[in-house]
Amino acid sequence: MPSPSPRGTYQVISQALRERIAAGTYVDGLPSEAEIGREFEVARTTVRRALHALEESGDIKTVAGVGRIVAGAAGNAPYERIMADLLEQIRSGDLPAGTRLPSEATLVERYGVSRGTVRRAVRELEIAGHVEARHGVGRFVSSPS
Repeated sequence: MPSPSPRGTYQVISQALRERIAAGTYVDGLPSEAEIGREFEVARTTVRRALHALEESGDIKTVAGVGRIVAGAAGNAPYERIMADLLEQIRSGDLPAGTRLPSEATLVERYGVSRGTVRRAVRELEIAGHVEARHGVGRFVSSPS
């Protein structure tokens, strides 16, 4: 880092990264925390604050199993793609309220992913209120509130 800024070093770093994002430099994802720290000659905590600021502003997002990517870029995690597909089916009426979701095994086969990935997608839909679990019976599309 050439010289400290009155705005805070992490803000200077986040602004530099934001400019690179706008220029299309990070198409394949952001560099690691260690690489950014070496480039700007700062501690990892400072890098994390800069990255947190970028996440808060919506410039980047963290995708499990992928890393930090530019928000809106391709490369969403598999569970996010499954969630989006199931949510689209719910909204379009292909899976109306009260309908039982396909079994985990069926979803694993349909999407070509692991059971854990399917469970995470369905759990996220459940947390968001789109799906409800009935112990020993299955998961069902929730009624609109």
